[in-house]
Amino acid sequence: MRRLALSVAALAVVASGLTACSDKSDRWCEHDATDTVVANSFCEKNTPGYEWEDDSSGKKKKKKTTSKKVHK
Repeated sequence: MRRLALSVAALAVVASGLTACSDKSDRWCEHDATDTVVANSFCEKNTPGYEWEDDSSGKKKKKKTTSKKVHK
């Protein structure tokens, strides 16, 4: 019985570790003030004004916005 309890506990720890790794693919980096999606390197470097966003906040993933030059 003790061995079974330890096995269940170990399985729970492993499972939670695996889900933590997969959560990284469901997040993206945004500029705080404008909520514009930017390169992940800003958040990876802990640049002030940028933060990780994920689906748990109720937002949908935004496409990266870029300005286009209009030729007249």
